[in-house]
Order: sequence, then structure tokens, then C-alpha cells
Amino acid sequence: MTFLKGFLPSSPRHVSKSVTVHAILLAYTVIALFPIIIVIINAFKTRKAIFKDPLGLPDSDSFTLAGFQEVLLRSDFGLYSWNSLVVTLIAVGLVLLLGAMAAWALTEYKFRGNFIITFLFAMGIMIPIRLGTVSILSLMVELNLANTLTALVLVYIAQGLPLAVYILSEFVRTIPKELTEAARCDAVSEYKIFFCIILPLLKPAMATVAVFTMIPIWNDLWFPLILAPGEDTRTITLGVQQFVGQYVTNWNSVLSALTLAIVPVLILYTIFSRQLIRGLTSGAVK
Repeated sequence: MTFLKGFLPSSPRHVSKSVTVHAILLAYTVIALFPIIIVIINAFKTRKAIFKDPLGLPDSDSFTLAGFQEVLLRSDFGLYSWNSLVVTLIAVGLVLLLGAMAAWALTEYKFRGNFIITFLFAMGIMIPIRLGTVSILSLMVELNLANTLTALVLVYIAQGLPLAVYILSEFVRTIPKELTEAARCDAVSEYKIFFCIILPLLKPAMATVAVFTMIPIWNDLWFPLILAPGEDTRTITLGVQQFVGQYVTNWNSVLSALTLAIVPVLILYTIFSRQLIRGLTSGAVK
């Protein structure tokens, strides 16, 4: 009978529960994707068609690539994309490396000040970094880093580290102690233990942290506007603002720029999607 349980039909209650869960998830997916679909659809339509039927698909009369042509030919969109890409990749890379090192140190080693450092990282999650914008701007001016990409990288590292340390610490605790103890018995250095044993085991968790860190950095407008508003240091989100006027807004160009800005995020998400799902499920199980 136990063998046949897997072949017997599920109970009506179980089926109803499964349908309800899938319906809720499907509804949430539609709500989350709806704004993105609207942006992409209207990016290929004329300004008149956007206001006349924002939910309609572009047809032979309303289809146009004028917005993309203006973005690519009349603005430094390539420079803005490069600035965003450089800032995002460097900041995310350093957040992953420093976050993994901090998580390993705080969970593996017991030392004076361990609790205080852990508490400060927890405070970094609870207190928004934007509350210290004035102090951050003053500090960057004193360090001659105002209007540079370095200022953005430093701020985004400080912004992403607390959450990275929190997530990675939970995964480090699940790593069997026998691995590190056996390595130490073989006279393996602490550096090799971290880089050759611990770091590869943290890949799923690091993919999760990378996605959660990358999206806020890529979409941020606050710090680029305050710390790096110059023409040579503008990011995508700040560069799009040039098409937004006080009285007239070029919606074709705005939506086209936003559509182009979505593409790198989708590519990176597609690359790391398997690792992201593995990291989320591993965290749920552990």
C-alpha cells in the first residue's frame, strides 16, 4: 500500500490547496511583470499612441523606433551604460568578496568585539544609508572623490555589505566543521581553507546576494544625482532624466532608455537564475 500511495490521486483538499497556491503565485507574477511589459510595449509606439491606448500593442500605424534612435544617437547612452556597468560589477564583486570574508570571520572565529561588529552589520540593515547622505557627501568632498565613480562604488559597498554578511553567515554555519578541521590537520593555511574550501561552497548563496545587491545599484538614482552628476560620470538612471522636462517629457525616449536599461539586468538574471534558485531553496531547507 505504501508503494501505491505515489500512484493514487491526490485528495480534493490537497488539489484545492495546490491550485490556490499556484493561482496566488501566478497573480503575483502578472502584477510584477505588468509594469515592465507596459514599458517595453510603449517604447515601440508613437507619443500619440502612448496616450491614446497605453495598454494596446503597437500596430503598423503606431509602431516607431524614433525613441531608440534619439537615445542612441542624441545622447551618450553608451557612456551611461558603461558607467552603470562598471559601478555595478565592481561594487557587487567587492560586496561578495568582503561579505564572504566577514561572514567567515564572524562565524568561524571567536574574538573580542565579535558581537559588536555583528550588531553594527545588523544596524546597517535596519537603518537606511540615505539618512547619512549629507555626511557622505561631505566626506567625499574632503577626499576629493566627488563626481567620481569611485564614490558610488564605496557607497554601494557600504550599502550592500550588511545584507550580504547576514545571508552568507547563515550559509557558513551550515558548512560541516569536519571540512575545516581536516584541512587544518593537514597544515592547510587559513587563506587556502577560505578560498579553496569555503568560497566554492558559498556559490549559491553568493548568487542570491549578487542579484539582491545588483538590482538596487543598477536602478539607483539618489546617489548618482548627489555624488556623481557630471556628464562623464552619469549612470543610466540619471541619464534618462535628460529626456524628462519641466513642461514637456519625451516619453518615447524615456521608455526606450528604460527598455535598454532592462536588458543587462535580464541577461545577468538569466545567467545566475539557476544559482539564485538553488541559493533560495538551500536557505529555506537549512
